Amino acid sequence: MFEVRIATTDLELEDAFSVRRKVFVEEQGVPLNLELDHLDKTATHFVVYSSETPIGAGRIRETNDGIGKVERVCVLGEYRGKHLGNLVMHALEEHASASGMKKIILNAQSYAVPFYEKLGYVITSPEFMDADIPHRAMEKKMND
Repeated sequence: MFEVRIATTDLELEDAFSVRRKVFVEEQGVPLNLELDHLDKTATHFVVYSSETPIGAGRIRETNDGIGKVERVCVLGEYRGKHLGNLVMHALEEHASASGMKKIILNAQSYAVPFYEKLGYVITSPEFMDADIPHRAMEKKMND
């Protein structure tokens, strides 16, 4: 059984950071100082649990009036292919909608573009590099 929670305690926040360190820092080689940044203080963090084991994460923050930016969406390697990315994104989008956000933007790693397209996101930029990884900017308008 999988559950997505908004991180409201220090332990849940550390669970989100732990998953992100494993995926982005250890697996993908992103420098820790780029992965865990000053924006973590103002973002709303989500954690996916299998029982009480953290296995996925993501964050959202409001960048401008009515625009949410989704970042740091990840799932541990051994749990990929179980549609947990969909679970995280659904929770992030529900939060955005409940918070009155009218649009979500994100920078997807290029290999993940098809995943986001299936969720209704559209590409809004040419490919660019971020932390030496190719990305594309994407967005999705939220339903009223």
